[in-house]
Amino acid sequence: MRKVLIVEDDQAMAVALRDGFTYEGYTVQVARDGADGLRLASGKELDLVILDVMLPKMNGLDVCKQLRHEGNSTPIIMLTARGQEIDKVLGLKTGADDYVTKPFSFLELMARVEAVIRRSTKPAETVEEVSFGNIELCFKKFEATKDGHALDLSPREFKIMRYFVEHRGEVVSRDQLLDAVWGYDYLPLTRTVDMHIAKLRQKIEDTPGDPRYIITVHRVGYKFTG
Repeated sequence: MRKVLIVEDDQAMAVALRDGFTYEGYTVQVARDGADGLRLASGKELDLVILDVMLPKMNGLDVCKQLRHEGNSTPIIMLTARGQEIDKVLGLKTGADDYVTKPFSFLELMARVEAVIRRSTKPAETVEEVSFGNIELCFKKFEATKDGHALDLSPREFKIMRYFVEHRGEVVSRDQLLDAVWGYDYLPLTRTVDMHIAKLRQKIEDTPGDPRYIITVHRVGYKFTG
């Protein structure tokens, strides 16, 4: 049974997260401040830490930094309030594996959880070439074809497709795509992701309005099924 530590001072949020993870089969511990969270995370074998940024006694950024300084590699997902863009950047730079912006759905959080745990338990897959349907992609040479004819994809579209292929079958959030493709030092709007996905569908899908490969997951993000 997987073990998760939730470090959250908001009682309603902590209870909701505790109940959600318990329902998903996790053993759950809850800490209400950063100092207690650091103590529990340092002293136990955990599969995951859910860590709020704004905490009493010790903020989440310092908790994350200290855990990584101690050599603790437990996956950490940070919770940030809407508008705390700088906290997202600092959180990732101090060693967090991902972040979720409040308010969020538990479905979105679990998609992030599954992704970071999967990444922590196996090396990332490196893909150089892939084919699906009538599409062939060579990421090393930045070449793409559809039905044997050259397909004009931009470098960013190649990066999006590579991320999708390396996370085939997973639900990928817009924020994950922003971090992976645009980088967390550059913070465009999630609408930017939707615009790029729409253009990409026009190029690779036979029926862009009814996509076969890049599927929208309502209120969460996208899933590549190629």
